[in-house]
Amino acid sequence: MASSSKRPSRRKRVGKVSYYSHHNGWWVYYSENGEKVRRRVADDEKTAAQVAAQINGHLMTQAPTFFSFQPITIFNLQKEFIDHHEHVLRSSLATVKRYRTATQHLVTFSQVGQSDTFAHELNADEFVRYIRSIQVSPNGHKNARCRPLRDKGVRYILDCCRSMFNFAAKKRHLPPYADSPFLGLGGKRFKIEDAKRIFVFDEQTELTFLKGANWWSFPIFFTLAKLGVRPGELTHILIEEVDLDSGWIHIRNKVELGWRIKTGAERSIPIPSELVAVLRRVMNGRTKGPLFIRHQYQPDESTLGNVGLNRLCQTVQARTNTAQLDSEEILTREQLAKIQRGVWRDAGAIRRDTIRINLMQISQEVEMPHVTCPKSWRHTFATLLQDANVDPLIRQIVLGHSPSTFGEGALGMTSRYTHPRPETIKREVEKAVRLWPAALDYSQQWLQGGESC
Repeated sequence: MASSSKRPSRRKRVGKVSYYSHHNGWWVYYSENGEKVRRRVADDEKTAAQVAAQINGHLMTQAPTFFSFQPITIFNLQKEFIDHHEHVLRSSLATVKRYRTATQHLVTFSQVGQSDTFAHELNADEFVRYIRSIQVSPNGHKNARCRPLRDKGVRYILDCCRSMFNFAAKKRHLPPYADSPFLGLGGKRFKIEDAKRIFVFDEQTELTFLKGANWWSFPIFFTLAKLGVRPGELTHILIEEVDLDSGWIHIRNKVELGWRIKTGAERSIPIPSELVAVLRRVMNGRTKGPLFIRHQYQPDESTLGNVGLNRLCQTVQARTNTAQLDSEEILTREQLAKIQRGVWRDAGAIRRDTIRINLMQISQEVEMPHVTCPKSWRHTFATLLQDANVDPLIRQIVLGHSPSTFGEGALGMTSRYTHPRPETIKREVEKAVRLWPAALDYSQQWLQGGESC
């Protein structure tokens, strides 16, 4: 009988998966969901056999294999990404809004000239060219003058898109082992060449600005200047969180009222004696409610005009229950946030935009048009602490910045073992504030005026 001339197969098999040597490497071959898959997996036979066994296990249990992915359009990817942040991670509504706005540029780009562009087909370089060519309104208002995106805006959009594609990779919406299209784009190494100039007051410009403020706005900007709080924190301070007798103000989260500190870290800040006197005038006999109220708001004419935290929380709960009965379904986070904002409004709280608009009006009147951002006061306060050589750990605590590493501050492990005493913090901050006495002296003149806040 003649011997067979058929050569022995070089392929080896593990269940439904075969593996073989080809071009100085080892490959696997199998069928998944009706599609043939060939992938180079190793340089040696032993590793290839292990990979083949693992893939075969996935196929036997009908689980996705290493090399499978579920294609998704950029439009649907954005929906999944935003939904994940809103309902799984429970990111703040402001964060969700920023992510949606940033990634919407990518959705718009993907739908130019065609529809249903898949995420794994994206050309990131072309997208960068696109966002550098468009014009947007800086504050998102439809009537605002449009301009090209600045470098920081471009970097933020790329960072958000990179995060979205990292999410897509985890959800197996991208080809396995394929690099993210945003790899190397954005990030801290992204060059910032046309950033908006940050304005920092000095003693004279601070005094000039405060003299240009009216009787209602002076306490607001004086507080921002001497405490370094964020504008959003200022608008959500309640009188019961201010201890004028001991000279401390407490910045606390108010989750039930729909507001939390940016970093989530509560803190206490010492109040200079001059600011204590100004805040007494601001309270004008009030014992509860927001510390700063709208210019023409009359607390006695509102049911929430002079109530504390507990009553405000009860009002939110009551209005939420009523709204749920009317709609016969659980309210969304946006609907709940609208109710919470309404309670703050009825309590007389001022809006953050009101501070910004008022600041720009004053800056125009005192011929300082480049001062347009209320956070300039926070930059100034932080710089003043530096000028006074205040300990970095105390600066971090007073400003409410989150540590650079989880559980540790800028000083590493030392910050975990260091617990600054209140008297130390007060002494250090007082030292910094006294470097600029002009505005402190002017506050005494303001107190001698006949008008009330």
